[in-house]
Amino acid sequence: QVQLVESGGGLVQAGGSLRLSCAASGSIFSINAMGWYRQAPGKQRELVATITSGGSTNYADSVKGRFTISRDNAKNTVYLQMNSLKPEDTTVYYCNAEVRTRSMALYDYWGQGTQVTVSS
Repeated sequence: QVQLVESGGGLVQAGGSLRLSCAASGSIFSINAMGWYRQAPGKQRELVATITSGGSTNYADSVKGRFTISRDNAKNTVYLQMNSLKPEDTTVYYCNAEVRTRSMALYDYWGQGTQVTVSS
């Protein structure tokens, strides 16, 4: 009933930038928090950045000052501007949204992931 479509991943050199986008669509009444997470092979998914419907943000210490999360509520879209990328940022990034559907149920939805690769 709700789909998250991610885009913007790719290959960049260290020090470069990427902008990830994630658009939610489907049976959406409202979206509370949205965020970006990443998961390296063999490890648990970790928080990168979150943003509430009111615009409050939270960042992992490892990305603070380099990444910026933002959202366009009219488009149900969340963005992650990634600057000063490091090889250790290389992994799969997942979009997350806490969605109240039009049937008034609350669910966490996940995108399928987008690969970010930073070369040294």
